[in-house]
Amino acid sequence: MAIIFESPRDLVGKEGTALEPSEWLTIEQDRIDAFADCTGDHQWIHVDPVKAKDGPFGATIAHGYLTLSLVNMFMPQMIDVRGFSAGVNVGMDKTRFLNPVVVGSRIRGTGEIVSVEEVKGGAIQAVIRVTIEIEGKDRPACVVDTINRYFPE
Repeated sequence: MAIIFESPRDLVGKEGTALEPSEWLTIEQDRIDAFADCTGDHQWIHVDPVKAKDGPFGATIAHGYLTLSLVNMFMPQMIDVRGFSAGVNVGMDKTRFLNPVVVGSRIRGTGEIVSVEEVKGGAIQAVIRVTIEIEGKDRPACVVDTINRYFPE
């Protein structure tokens, strides 16, 4: 269940707050193949299960950018900010791919509010560190600092 903030201003002073984990998501080959079709990245390590079986991971793996893109799915499950006219993803910092996501793995997002500040125009900007965990693994798949801006109503 997402932590609810009734207003972006309610984020101020909440640095260090841990967010609730998202639901687990199983990474299936059809999702990997669809991502390959969208991006044009059809490298065998992602889309050829027969060849990948003899590769370094024993199976196909998700694209790192597929794993990163799932942050967008996980964030609303972790944090629910209300009371703003528009919210935008400004970017990200410190993105790291630390462990491959083998097909069939279950992943989820965990998060922490890193910083919050008021920026030009009265918007509130929050940096939220999202860690994509792989079930049963000590090292996460990905860690990224997302930069989110909430514009006042």
